[in-house]
Amino acid sequence: RLRSRFNFERTAWIFMRYSGVALVILTLGHLTVGLMIDEGVYRIDWAYVADRWQSPFWATWDILMLWLAMLHGTNGVRVIIEDYAEKDRTRFWLKTLLFLAAGFILLVGTLVIFTFSPCPTVDNPDLLPSFCPAQ
Repeated sequence: RLRSRFNFERTAWIFMRYSGVALVILTLGHLTVGLMIDEGVYRIDWAYVADRWQSPFWATWDILMLWLAMLHGTNGVRVIIEDYAEKDRTRFWLKTLLFLAAGFILLVGTLVIFTFSPCPTVDNPDLLPSFCPAQ
C-alpha cells in the first residue's frame, strides 16, 4: 500500500513539472496570437472566437489548455489539502469537493468547445451574425 501511494505521488510530481512547461508554451502562444498579431485585442469578438473554434488546431489548443490548467491546478490544491488539513474527514470532504468542481469545469468547458456553433438555427435569419449564411 505504501509503495502504491509513493508511485502516485511521484507521478503527480512529474505531471506538475511537464504540465507546467506545456502550460507556459500554450499560454504564451495563446496570448501572442490573441493580443499581438494583426489588430491585437481589438479584433477579439464573437466572430474571432467562432472562427478560431472552427479550426481543429485551435480547438485542440484550447482544450489542451483547459485540461492541463484544470488538472495542474487541481493537483496543486490537492497537495495543499494534504499538507494543511489535519483531520482525515476534513481532508476527504475537501478533496471530494475539489474533484467534483474540477470535473464539472472540465465537463462544461469541453462541451462548450466541442459543441460550439457560431451559426445556430433560428427562425429569423436577421438575428444571425453577419458571418453566418442565411438558412
